[in-house]
Amino acid sequence: MLKLCAEAKEYNFRGVCVNPSFVSLARRNLEGTDLKVVTVVGFPLGATSIESKAFEAKKAVEDGADEVDMVIHIGHLKSGNYEYVYEDIASVVNAAGVPVKVIIETCYLTDEEKIAACVISMEAGAAFVKTSTGFGTYGAKVEDVSLMRWAVSGKLGVKASGGIKTYEDAINMIKAGATSIGTSSGVSIVKR
Repeated sequence: MLKLCAEAKEYNFRGVCVNPSFVSLARRNLEGTDLKVVTVVGFPLGATSIESKAFEAKKAVEDGADEVDMVIHIGHLKSGNYEYVYEDIASVVNAAGVPVKVIIETCYLTDEEKIAACVISMEAGAAFVKTSTGFGTYGAKVEDVSLMRWAVSGKLGVKASGGIKTYEDAINMIKAGATSIGTSSGVSIVKR
């Protein structure tokens, strides 16, 4: 965690994304900078209860998170239970009170489900939609980023995350419409 924070400062990244138990440590180490502390709730499967995701988000913000990512409930989305998906996202948005990114885990979804996830995220008050946790069968793909950008009509940010390992990968995602990049290869990308 200390190395991650040091690299983020050295290379002037947008922020660091850490598990909830490391939020306060990251906050202390990034004090006095403009770097964001980001955490993820419902990670990595999104199948925790609405109440637990909301509690986790509230606690993370109390500990110093500037943004909260959440994993969408893929089972309910795929079942067409859109009301549940909406309530799940809205509960995190309301509990967090900071920008929320909804990880839709594109590798498991049809194009229609990706569009539904984006529209529901927008209606529930999210700030971003995000491609992947990085734990699925694949991460960000240019065609998914492009579809997500179209689905949110420029009203939300689109974060490409998962499998972005090179400068060229990052540029291709930005060209497709990504407004933010999530990668564990940030140092090697900027050093290229």
